[in-house]
Amino acid sequence: MNRRLALLTLPLLLAVGGCTTGATDEPPPRPAAAERPSPFEDCGGLSTAPTAGPAATTPATGGAALPELTLACFTGGAPVALRSVAGPAVINVWASWCPPCRKELPAFQRLSDRAAGRLQVVGVNSRDSRAGAQSIGEDFGVRFPILVDQGEALQRELNRVAIPLTLFVDAQGRIRHIDATGALDDARLAKLVNTHLGLTVPV
Repeated sequence: MNRRLALLTLPLLLAVGGCTTGATDEPPPRPAAAERPSPFEDCGGLSTAPTAGPAATTPATGGAALPELTLACFTGGAPVALRSVAGPAVINVWASWCPPCRKELPAFQRLSDRAAGRLQVVGVNSRDSRAGAQSIGEDFGVRFPILVDQGEALQRELNRVAIPLTLFVDAQGRIRHIDATGALDDARLAKLVNTHLGLTVPV
């Protein structure tokens, strides 16, 4: 009788034992940011001027040159001299902890997509953690190249404190306008690009 009872209970014990191997229904933990591929493009093409589409109509005079700064690229590789970024370009200074920055970043990605070949969109991640910046890129689908400015050197050179901050740079590398009005949407971005860089971008 005892042997029969043991044979009947053995499958039950094995089944229960199989549930203690650590298998759960929970998804595996997300790898650390350093272990995940960067969502952003590399910075290798930033010194190549956009060539496709109609040229900008902004005159070549006026505006201040970009500051003489060299910043790291988020994806690694050689540091980038800010003055080597070929215009026309829109340079957006942002951080993952800044709510208006998070709100407007998707609009900058859409601008990058719509104006590809005519305009460069570049991000400058300021006073932020790598994990925070990477998570924002992944969650918001941001892919344009990102430079890293942990010491706020660009803001200091421009005598600006608050972010988001957006620079509109013409084909001669001169700053035509700096916008610090808060989160920009698609329509406002398109209007600023047209007004200060002479490019028409569909919305």
